[in-house]
Amino acid sequence: MRVSTVRAVNRLTARWAGALPPGRDTVLSASGVWPLLAFLADGAAGPARTELEDALGMPADRAAGAARELLAALARVPGVGSAVGLWTRPWVRPRDSWAAGLPEATLGRLGADDAESKRLLDAWAAERTGGLIPAVPVRVTEETDLVLATAQAVRTSWLRPFVEGGMLPDSGPWAERALAALHRTTGLLDRVGVAETDAGPLTVLRVLGSTGVDVHLLLGPEEAECGAVLKAGVGVLAGTFRTVPGDLLPLGEPGPGLNVRHVRGTSREPYLSVTTSPFSLTAEHDLTALHELFGLTTARDGTVGHFPGVCDVPPLSVRQADQAAMARFGAKGFEAASVRSACPPGPRRRRRTWSAASTSTSTGPSAS
Repeated sequence: MRVSTVRAVNRLTARWAGALPPGRDTVLSASGVWPLLAFLADGAAGPARTELEDALGMPADRAAGAARELLAALARVPGVGSAVGLWTRPWVRPRDSWAAGLPEATLGRLGADDAESKRLLDAWAAERTGGLIPAVPVRVTEETDLVLATAQAVRTSWLRPFVEGGMLPDSGPWAERALAALHRTTGLLDRVGVAETDAGPLTVLRVLGSTGVDVHLLLGPEEAECGAVLKAGVGVLAGTFRTVPGDLLPLGEPGPGLNVRHVRGTSREPYLSVTTSPFSLTAEHDLTALHELFGLTTARDGTVGHFPGVCDVPPLSVRQADQAAMARFGAKGFEAASVRSACPPGPRRRRRTWSAASTSTSTGPSAS
């Protein structure tokens, strides 16, 4: 996987995080949206192609190849699944050159009626995500002529599991409430660090998975919005902000939720004691509400076709685009998945329509 692709996906993640509405928990993934946009750009023309290139941060003639490399690289990671699917009505004939660029795609026909089509798509999503996402968030109607889907999911177990317990915070929004908690102690102080970011000081805890997949828990200032914390966290992982490791932090409270102090004990060896919360998040996102961010502004215009590289008849456009995502962090491990869909407008026999969906790994405000 090329560094330029990783940077492009990270940029989309950061931009998306920065555009999140304030005041709510959420989970999202750009690692599945980016390949989907790349395949769309590969078949697009005119202003729609230009806008998709801007969202991707890469020319369309390079993006599809980069997306194939990205999906292949993810599929090689143990515990990570990746897949592509394409379904059409009998009268829709995608161009062979475009369809051939979809890596190891499942090719099929939409069902005899809308309900059957939806069952086909949902069964594929459930299979490809191991049941983490049971349904594709696409509304199949008689106007839906083509569905493109990419699927990804991730599962990993911790190298060292947490111990389940409880906690009673003395400050913050959950002060004086009995909460479920996870506890762990380690002598590896560099598992935690503090970075000064645009969102303020950020405490970063790295939790190692047994499959080579690591999860980074981010804790920002109490007044910081989750989107700002996630955006800053992407910058930390990309090296934009310098992180001071735990063994170099000063005494006191160098970062949110972090206390460095001397304690009495039988050993002089330093240690890191971690208390965090398990979480299970689900969220839905309307991608058309951020059509400029995802390069879908012109593509939503159903009066003309914008994807002649996909097929000439029917002319294709995009109107509906949604994401359903989940992430679960527990004592023994982490799992996450997401499904994206996009569906164009157009009455039957006047203007044909299509949809695109993807399932992928996801990140939330407390994990990246």
